[in-house]
Amino acid sequence: MSQPDIRPMPAAPSSVPSIATAPEERMYVDVYDAIMAHRLHAGTKLTEQGLGDIYGLARHHVRRVLVRLAADGLVDLERNRGARIASPGAREAQDMFELRQVLEAKVMDKLAGHLTNADGAALRDMIARERDAWMRGDRPLWVRLSADFHIELAKLAGNALIVDALRRLVSRTTLLISNLDTAGRQPCSFDEHAAVIDALREPDSRHARAQMAQHLDQCACRLLAPAPAHFDLRSALGKA
Repeated sequence: MSQPDIRPMPAAPSSVPSIATAPEERMYVDVYDAIMAHRLHAGTKLTEQGLGDIYGLARHHVRRVLVRLAADGLVDLERNRGARIASPGAREAQDMFELRQVLEAKVMDKLAGHLTNADGAALRDMIARERDAWMRGDRPLWVRLSADFHIELAKLAGNALIVDALRRLVSRTTLLISNLDTAGRQPCSFDEHAAVIDALREPDSRHARAQMAQHLDQCACRLLAPAPAHFDLRSALGKA
């Protein structure tokens, strides 16, 4: 498996084809990272005018970025109401994690006993960089690598439909993970990722399935606190 990409781009790139200008790409990365770092909270309204003023872009360029973010599951677009950071409700959250359990169990079935040494080494390198990002306090990179781990496993399993479904689910469920670390445990543990890789060395997938199920339960155990009533968009995007 090729070395995972850690450039400043999200784990779940949009499937919407576009030839993005450099300012568009910068806006996309900035908004994505602000969402992942919870500087932009779930439910926050994003206006085309406000974003255009910050980045010096016409509204149709801003709209193209918002469409990409919507394809990633991070932004909800509503006719006549504009764009908001996705805010999955309790029922949707339950449904998403339930679906992830099913899809990622299937990935475990396909990979158990079949993970090559090269693939295992590349995944462990990703976990090491995930751990390093957490220790350095680089939350956007840590979140991206944590999400990338699940997508890389799906890619190795070889089912393109599962990969596409998990891209959106992983991005959207990431919105639910609390920014607060309680009891000294990170919301999506790199140690649990390592346990999954260890379990995949066994030809019987039952252990790997159990490790992944436990990991996803841990990811789902904490939800975001309510968004603040007021915030500054420029500050959230690091443009103040």
